[in-house]
Amino acid sequence: MSPFDLFYTNENEAGCDEAGRGCLAGPVFAAAVILGPGFLLPNLNDSKKLSSKQRDKLRFLIEENAVAWAVGIVSSEEIDQINILNASFLAMHRAIDTLMVVPKHLLIDGNRFKIYKDISHTCHIGGDAKYAAIAAASILAKTHRDEYMTKLHDSFPDYDWNKNMGYPTLKHRKAIYEYGLTAFHRKTFKWQFDPINPTLF
Repeated sequence: MSPFDLFYTNENEAGCDEAGRGCLAGPVFAAAVILGPGFLLPNLNDSKKLSSKQRDKLRFLIEENAVAWAVGIVSSEEIDQINILNASFLAMHRAIDTLMVVPKHLLIDGNRFKIYKDISHTCHIGGDAKYAAIAAASILAKTHRDEYMTKLHDSFPDYDWNKNMGYPTLKHRKAIYEYGLTAFHRKTFKWQFDPINPTLF
C-alpha cells in the first residue's frame, strides 16, 4: 500500500508547499495541487528526496493529470518588504488564487499558515513526505523555481545560480563578497562572509 493512499480520496483537497525560503537570492515559489481520486504516481515523494530527473518526470505527470494545479511567486523585493514567512504565505495564496477548481480544504506543509478566505486548512510538519497532494506541490514549486533560477543564471553567471538556485553555498557567498548584491538578492537577509575563514556564515 502506498503511504499516500488515504489522501487520494478527496478531489477538492489542495496540497500547498513552497520552495526557496532559505535562499539569499530569487523569489519564493509556492504551488497548490488538487489530485483526483485514484491518482497514483510511483515514486511520488518530498521533492528534496528525489533527483532532478525524477522531479522533472513527476512534474510533467502532475501537470498533465491533476484535477488542478497552480504556482504562485513572490519577488525578492516583496520578501524584503513583508519578510520571508509572510512571503511564503502570500506565494501559497497566489497559487490558490489561480487554481481552476476551488478547493474545499487546504493541506499546508509546515506548522503555520495565514487563513485563506473561508477555506479551512490543516498544517502538517513534514507533510511533503506524508501527503500526496503536498508532495506534488513540493515538486511543482521546486521545479518551477529551479527553472527560473537557471534562466536567471545566464544574466548573472558569477553567482552560480544554475547550481545553487540562490542558496548560500560557499561559491555564492564568495561572489557576493567580490561582486556585491544584485537586484535579485534579498537585501534584508542578515549574512556575513569572512574571507579568512569562508566557511563561516
